[in-house]
Amino acid sequence: MVKTILVLAGGFGSRLKSVVSNVPKPLAPVCGKPFLMHLIENLVLQGAKDFVLLLYYEAEQVQAMVSKFSGYFSENGVTIKSIVETQALGTGGSIVNAIQTLKIKDSFLVVNADTWLGDGLVQLNYSPLNSLAAIKVQDCSRYGALILEDGKVKNFLEKELSGNSGLINAGLYHLSPNLFEGFVGKGSFSLEGDVFSKLVGNGMISAVEIEADFIDIGIPEDYLNFCKWMESGKEIEL
Repeated sequence: MVKTILVLAGGFGSRLKSVVSNVPKPLAPVCGKPFLMHLIENLVLQGAKDFVLLLYYEAEQVQAMVSKFSGYFSENGVTIKSIVETQALGTGGSIVNAIQTLKIKDSFLVVNADTWLGDGLVQLNYSPLNSLAAIKVQDCSRYGALILEDGKVKNFLEKELSGNSGLINAGLYHLSPNLFEGFVGKGSFSLEGDVFSKLVGNGMISAVEIEADFIDIGIPEDYLNFCKWMESGKEIEL
């Protein structure tokens, strides 16, 4: 049974505005459907059934999309809830807000609503608590590189120090609510920059290496590349 998936879908998507200006980033059109629907469909194929969308910017547009595709969700036994934040909370603050709102006691999965990872959900579902998916790319400079030791994240290299091929954070996580106990009430903060950065040195964050198609559509070039990849039937190189 795949755990509940929190979908981080509240960001502004400012870097994508030059090519997608009329909808929030998760709804960027790809082959006639919002990117978020492609993402959900891919996760459902891997066994996901229970989603919670964490929303802020243009939340009503995302909720309208859910209504539009309600037939697909009901046919596949998929449950989708949404939490609309009253202020921008960042990736970390959004998760804390969800934990408190839903009174989450068990571990859960987290995905980014602008990141495609073709596989790996089941591996993360059964990974140790507080794990992230790691994937190898040819150039880490856009993301920052992961330094691993015995399956643990020992360091996050800054983007300017990460120009070579290597492992990066793929934006899929298996997390425990206890990880955020020291962050309740902090408002807006970053999962990666504030939470993980404080825990990597003592081996509290594990990494699961995944082999799968990967892309972050957050910049125009990569969004357009993803559109071409989908239009080709996933035949060309992503």
